[in-house]
Amino acid sequence: MPQDSDNGDANEVTRIAIDGELTIYRAADLKVTVLEALRKSRVLEVDLSGVTELDTAGLQVLMLAKNCAAAEQRELRLLNHSPAVVEIVEMLNLGAFFGDALLIHS
Repeated sequence: MPQDSDNGDANEVTRIAIDGELTIYRAADLKVTVLEALRKSRVLEVDLSGVTELDTAGLQVLMLAKNCAAAEQRELRLLNHSPAVVEIVEMLNLGAFFGDALLIHS
């Protein structure tokens, strides 16, 4: 379940955490959560350390959020990538798209 530490100030950093599956079963709800948090803050940090599974629907939510952030001149930072996230991002060669430092997974 996403955890929100929204401070309500559009100039500050907001941080949310996504835990569990980031899959088709939760994508619609997480899309709303992430986009609402993004609109409330100039910078949104999304902690992905608790993500246990990522599929293409979940990946689309992250990509949409990144594109919306750029279009609205906001910043989206993906942090603490879990092994499940690293695996998919590396497999699809999307590190450059997201532009966030990825943990080196061995």
